[in-house]
Amino acid sequence: MTALITRDELKAAIDAKTVTVVDALGGEYYAEQHLPGAVPLVLADVDAHAATVLPDRGAAIVTYCSNPACPNSGQVADRLTALGYTDVRKYREGIEDWAGAGLPLEQG
Repeated sequence: MTALITRDELKAAIDAKTVTVVDALGGEYYAEQHLPGAVPLVLADVDAHAATVLPDRGAAIVTYCSNPACPNSGQVADRLTALGYTDVRKYREGIEDWAGAGLPLEQG
């Protein structure tokens, strides 16, 4: 099972630029809003695009999706781990929690 990260831990890592955030919703959801600096990567694209989007398999990576009921972030995290990424965590509460806390989001 993928290790979890709290909102405060994730915010600190984003602010310090020590993490790559992966939006596991992708598509129109990503275009509408995403966490600061997040890159889109959905499960169907992990095998084909992970090496390009996430070239450092030892870098800190955090996946997220909408909320705890959304399985996408866990599925992407598990696949990245299976591909040899060694520092993958999941922000289980997702973008709904982030936005609900009044934290910044990006569009486009």
